[in-house]
This record gives sequence, structure tokens and C-alpha cells, in this order.
Amino acid sequence: MLAGHFTTALIAKQKFPKGTLLYFLIISQLQDFLWFTFHYLGLEPTNPTDAFDATLNNMVVDMLYSHDLLPQLFWLAVVFLAGKFLFKSNQIGLVSLALVSIHFILDFFSGHMHHIFGADSMEAGLGLYASNPYLAILIEALFSIVTLWYFFKEEAKNGIIRSTKNRIAIISVFAYGIVFMLIIATKSFRQLFGIPEFDLGFNTNIPTLIFTYGAMLYCLNYFVPKLEMKKE
Repeated sequence: MLAGHFTTALIAKQKFPKGTLLYFLIISQLQDFLWFTFHYLGLEPTNPTDAFDATLNNMVVDMLYSHDLLPQLFWLAVVFLAGKFLFKSNQIGLVSLALVSIHFILDFFSGHMHHIFGADSMEAGLGLYASNPYLAILIEALFSIVTLWYFFKEEAKNGIIRSTKNRIAIISVFAYGIVFMLIIATKSFRQLFGIPEFDLGFNTNIPTLIFTYGAMLYCLNYFVPKLEMKKE
């Protein structure tokens, strides 16, 4: 799951304002940021290496340390302590723990295949990106729609006014993530647009993913707090 994880950060900030939105956004996507790091450390190499060849159902990576079940126990402890000491709040520590747990649960239904610990261990996911990417995208889209609906409904209940333009900007960030995955579900950009083989040094897969995540994180951290105000 890509866009859906970020929606959980919006709810966390809404319910627990002592934490910062940027912090919650990062924690909601912690496992994926760890994946990118471990890729470059050679621990979780990701293929295909060229972003123009990548699709949801042909991407291959053993997310041993970032996403498998047993390592989650370690990351849960880390994020609890991070929230506790950064914000001097056990509550934020527990919210951090919940966001990481929800990430794993959502990936179980809509994501790459994960395991207990290692590819030879019991599976801990449906692996729909490989077996049925369109169903995975549908699950993510429905989850994102429901969560955003709840987020805006709670804001209205609390007397927070947003302009239509601001709402559209926030929704567009998530729509971009869904549409992007839909486009490359089973066909790569090279297949779709007849892109020839070339290497300019920036068309590799992981840097492209990092840019996508970073752009979404930046936009949400910019638009969500912007133009908020209480009714008089």
C-alpha cells in the first residue's frame, strides 16, 4: 500500500495534536522508508532495477528486515521510544506503535508478500500486488476514501473550515498515488509508451520511489495544516 498509509497519519494528528504531522507521516510509512535504506545496504535488493520496466506485479523484493513479522517487534519498540522521548508522551509512543502495526495489517491485504521471517517461513500476507494488483489497488482506494471521509467529517464536527481548493489539493495527493499504481499495475512505462532502453543514471527504480514518497510527504505536510481555522 502506498497512499493509504499516509491517511492514517492524518487521523493520528487529528486525534493526538501533541505530535507533529511530519512525524506521523514518516512513522506511517516507516517500513517503506526502511526498505529503501536496506535496499542500498544490499539487504533488500529490489528488482527490476529500471523504473521504466517496473510494474506492481513484477517487482521482486524480499523485505526481510523492514516488513517481515518478527522484525516488526523491534521496530514497534523503536517507534514507541521515539514517540515517548521526542514528545515526552507515552500516548504519542503508543500512537506511533499503532501506526506501524496498521501499516503491517494494511500491507497484509494490499501489498507485496511478507513472511514471518524470511522467504522460507510462513507467509504473512496475501501478496496481491503480484497475484491480483487491481484488487490490491481497489482495497487501497476504498480504504483511502473512507479514511479521508472520516478525517474531513471530524474536522467539520470540530468547527474547522477548509476551502474547496485546499480539500481538492489534499485529495489529489492520494488520487495521484492510486492513479500512479493503476497505470503501472501490469504494464510498465516502457511497454505503455514504447520507451527505448537507456540509462541516464536517474531512471532507476528505488530513487523514483523515494521521489514519489518524498513528494507526497511534502505536499501533505504543506497542504494539511494550511488554511485551517476555527469558526467564529
